[in-house]
Amino acid sequence: WCEKLLSRLDLETIEDALFFVPHRHEDRSRLTPFRSLRVGAIQSCSGTVAGLSPPPKGQPRSPFQVLLSDGSGYLAAIWFNQPYLERVLRRGQTLVLHGKVARFRGGPLQMRHPDFEVVDDADPERLHTGRIVPIYRLTEGLTQRPLRSLLWRLVNAHVPEVADPLPEPVRSRRKLLPLSEALRAIHFPESEAEITAARRRLAFDDFLLLQLGLAIRRHREGRAPGLAIRPRGDLAVRFLRSLPYALTSAQERVWEEIRRDMAEPFPMSRLLQGDVGSGKTVVAALAILNAVEAGYQAALMAPTEILAEQHLMTLEGLLPPLGVRVALLTSGIKGKEREARLEGIKTGAISCVVGTHALIQEGVDLSRLGLVVVDEQHRFGVLERASLRAKGEHPDALVMTATPIPRTLALTLYGDLDVSVIDEMPPGRRPIVTVSRAEAKRSQVYAFMKKQMAEGRQVYVVCPLVEESEASDLRAATEMAHCLRSEIFPDATVGLLHGRMRFGEKKAVMRAFKAGEIQVLVSTTVIEVGIDVPNASVMLIEHAERFGLSQLHQLRGRIGRGPWKSYCVLLTSGNKSPEARRRLDAMRETQDGFRIAQTDLELRGPGDFFGTRQSGLPEFRVADLLKDGPVLEEARREAVALVAGDPNLVKPEHRLLRQALLARWRGKLDLASVG
Repeated sequence: WCEKLLSRLDLETIEDALFFVPHRHEDRSRLTPFRSLRVGAIQSCSGTVAGLSPPPKGQPRSPFQVLLSDGSGYLAAIWFNQPYLERVLRRGQTLVLHGKVARFRGGPLQMRHPDFEVVDDADPERLHTGRIVPIYRLTEGLTQRPLRSLLWRLVNAHVPEVADPLPEPVRSRRKLLPLSEALRAIHFPESEAEITAARRRLAFDDFLLLQLGLAIRRHREGRAPGLAIRPRGDLAVRFLRSLPYALTSAQERVWEEIRRDMAEPFPMSRLLQGDVGSGKTVVAALAILNAVEAGYQAALMAPTEILAEQHLMTLEGLLPPLGVRVALLTSGIKGKEREARLEGIKTGAISCVVGTHALIQEGVDLSRLGLVVVDEQHRFGVLERASLRAKGEHPDALVMTATPIPRTLALTLYGDLDVSVIDEMPPGRRPIVTVSRAEAKRSQVYAFMKKQMAEGRQVYVVCPLVEESEASDLRAATEMAHCLRSEIFPDATVGLLHGRMRFGEKKAVMRAFKAGEIQVLVSTTVIEVGIDVPNASVMLIEHAERFGLSQLHQLRGRIGRGPWKSYCVLLTSGNKSPEARRRLDAMRETQDGFRIAQTDLELRGPGDFFGTRQSGLPEFRVADLLKDGPVLEEARREAVALVAGDPNLVKPEHRLLRQALLARWRGKLDLASVG
């Protein structure tokens, strides 16, 4: 049984078991006298077996009962379906117990199914009670006691043999436990202080192995010959003159960082962070023009067709007047049209190609790829970024995100990138009044929207679904548009936008809305990015409790772009979960994308924060991005210093560290060639 159950927990080797750390610990070291036990509390206590009452013969469903005394009173311990206890327990034995205290119909205090330990004077080691006890992740059919007993044996037998890969100078500089001590203490600690020290050492190792891999990758790419892109800058100057506004100082600073990077004869690797509406696209357009003027092509990769289409529409309004041809390449483009675009990309007639994963497929040949722009990077893995870069000879890479990332996550996911942050909003961006309203207030919300439209403003209505499905009670966009058109706003023009429309149809609707020909735009979340309509000052989000926090923030960023006061109404229905309430509270309290991202991270945890796991990154055994930020910073500094002094970790004192690195990365990102 054991091997099969353990394999479900990914425990195949002794090493797997030693690093299978408890997900929490229970302090069962404080023993409470029976007279002081509190009904309803989970407590530890100790007593002598005064009487045993096994189930009558032929009645296996009856309980096995033990009466214990400790001099201050009595306690009944009760187990069901545990026939082995008759062979284990005897009158006069001392037991240590841990469980929930109860009282039944005025009888003595009792514990049902407590954890217990028989105290044997010849064996002072306690494992399940009377100490700080590890609690492990389980699988069906496996309980804590046998798993804890197995790990106790493995830790005692094998931890002394564990080699420590961390160089001694690093360990002493960072005041870290030796690895064998940390493993013993994380499993079977003597104190809370031991748990803290053990977790810190193991989290440091997690972060160090990740940061070493990223530092080696960065070192190699930094040494690789790249393209020194240094045009005169005529296209950029003409582009900036054509804009109806001046760049913010933050945009100018970031553009200068990018321009300087592109001029170096090494590949640029830069992350561009900026809140919704901060003007990242304009900066990306400048980088594209810089590459094109120098005689190179640019490729912009987005995670979905909708995002790619929206980028195309934005760039089509900016680049063609400067003589730069832009084209779209997605899996939805077929036949002769696809062939023509592939030919234009191959010959260089198309200077800027915008697309999805389709860009990294075979058969897509870019003649002179000089710049790769990756948008909404959290939906891509590092391997996908590398695949697009491989289409050229060490092109520059600009990775963009409108999802602000807390520093610990940015260092983890993008430790191989320099970071630029647009931390200033364009002038004229006004605070958005955000309110939450229940379904019962719908008519009042509609009246407010009507008043805003009478003043000349336009309105977004965002719905979660495209069309009604039996499995969902969500208000569909198609049904909502029909209702608003015929019943609520009969004098207004109501438009509809959703992801299943063809690109040309979406384009026509967006242009009509921007031109003021549509007063109310009913949409799914396709408007999350890329639409800039200064006259739209109201957004109503249907079933707001069903949306994620970062998505709500992205949607809200579509308004507040003009000189008028803007309003975001979060319409909710039914009972809201505590998490949904926290999301809505965060939306009302702040418009700071970084604060919202931090709240989102706390609510969802790092694993879910990005929706999909980053391919190409090793997983953590112990480290927690929410709790261990300072440890990550320490590990990053050590990794940078180690790689600076020994880029391939070939020195004798780094041999074990190199082996640990290769084992953790398992050949990803070509790190196998470290050895």
